Amino acid sequence: MSEPSFVLSRLDVSIIAASLVLVVVVGLWAAQGQSKTARGYFLASGRLPWWIIGSAFVSTSVSSEQIVGTVGAAYQHGMAIANWEWWSLPPYTLLLVFFIPVYLQNRIATLPEYLTKRFGPLCGDIYSWVMLAAYTLVFMVPVLYGSTLVLSRLTGWSFPIVLWGTVAVVGLYTVKGGLASVMWTDAVQCVMLLGGGITLYFVALARIPGGWDAMVLANPERFHLYHPPDDPIAPFPALICGSFGVFLFYQATNQVMIQRVFAARSTWDGLMGIIFAGFINFFRPLVTCFLGFIVYHWVHNLHLAEPLSNPDTTFPFALREFASGSGLRGVILAGFLAAVMSAVSAQANSTATIFALDIYKRMIRKDADDRAVVRVGRIASMLALSIAAFLCPAVASLGGIFAYFQRGVTWLATPFISVFLLGILWKRANYAGAVFGIVGGLVIQFTVALGAPLLGYKLHWLYTACIAQVIIMAGVVAVSLATVPPGNEQIERFVWSPALVGSHALEISRPWYQSVGLWFGLYAAIWFFIYWRFW
Repeated sequence: MSEPSFVLSRLDVSIIAASLVLVVVVGLWAAQGQSKTARGYFLASGRLPWWIIGSAFVSTSVSSEQIVGTVGAAYQHGMAIANWEWWSLPPYTLLLVFFIPVYLQNRIATLPEYLTKRFGPLCGDIYSWVMLAAYTLVFMVPVLYGSTLVLSRLTGWSFPIVLWGTVAVVGLYTVKGGLASVMWTDAVQCVMLLGGGITLYFVALARIPGGWDAMVLANPERFHLYHPPDDPIAPFPALICGSFGVFLFYQATNQVMIQRVFAARSTWDGLMGIIFAGFINFFRPLVTCFLGFIVYHWVHNLHLAEPLSNPDTTFPFALREFASGSGLRGVILAGFLAAVMSAVSAQANSTATIFALDIYKRMIRKDADDRAVVRVGRIASMLALSIAAFLCPAVASLGGIFAYFQRGVTWLATPFISVFLLGILWKRANYAGAVFGIVGGLVIQFTVALGAPLLGYKLHWLYTACIAQVIIMAGVVAVSLATVPPGNEQIERFVWSPALVGSHALEISRPWYQSVGLWFGLYAAIWFFIYWRFW
């Protein structure tokens, strides 16, 4: 059976071009009204509203690599993959109750700053260097490579032109305007991403005789969120473990994500932004998962195409097969590009923030004024984008090694989240314990991850991370109790207390319909309904 051709009409190209122009114009517009101080450049002067924060939080977390990979995984494994999109309530709850109130009451600019003030400089330094390397060398590279590869293969455009064109467009507004530009464009890109992805889903579903019900009837076993503890892909107990580990790290202690909350104009806006992101997340599987179900039914039940040898080709296959109308491909690719630009701009901006504030300002030139710090941040942002782009062509030859590095970054999350959790929740956690948790934790995590298979235990990676996290946290407790307690200045404002819950209500009197509790309750109710419905 011949593969459908993929040709962009003039209307498609016009839509893509218009979307890029819109993003750049919004980014440059946001830069115009921004303060020229370091706080203005890196934190948007702490004046962004909840709906910008929520939109940016979602669009930053969806990348081209995730769309391509998750659609392919859903083609293989079914509804279980939707857990990676819908399992947000547990980590969001921890973020809302414990982390955001502490961060915002202290006007934290970077996570290394929190670690330095709560524990000591070495903890912040290690986080800074590890995350700088991770954002530049690991996270940005596959996003750029995956998106460039898909677009160049679909359109026939040259790989270098697509790659450097993406870098140029992202750099144009990211380097100029800082976080304000990044977050305003993230909000626009969130609409484009959801619009393009949901459009493709419904267009494709319309091609299935009987629609959703027919797919469920044909393969009912593929439409359950719950999978048993020994499931190799998405064991449900592992999701619970991840809520206190890598999932929480990604949402609460990852500079790229949490920097969106740091820019909130109030604690209420920060909290409502996360709740708004939770509502948007209900639609994410339509963009990143459900398309895989349609392709599976098309191939294996309707037998209208040959089985896919590589699941990562599921998304390009769907574009070729289902997106045939003039203008439709332009809308969908505009949404795909939005995911790419949002993820890359966020990582470049966070790289610049950490380097300028935690390395340049604190280690290299302590007397630097705001103008110098902003200039260094812009240079760091452009360098990060350029380095990632130069490394992109090497990904094809690295293959499995690069995937190994990706998994390695996941293991890096465990020591950091262990230290953050104890730092936020336990007053007795001290500098020595935190250093043990980060440095010794890396050794513990890799020992567990690599040692379990050697001993004959084939554990899901979330289980090995959970085991390592328990050991690390026990070690932090033991070392902290055996050494000098932290001073009052390290715990007075940097450890959570019950008084922080509801402290946002003291900022300003708000009507009942703006209650954080009301909207969180509605979000939680819908979340529980979804898990009951697809259990």
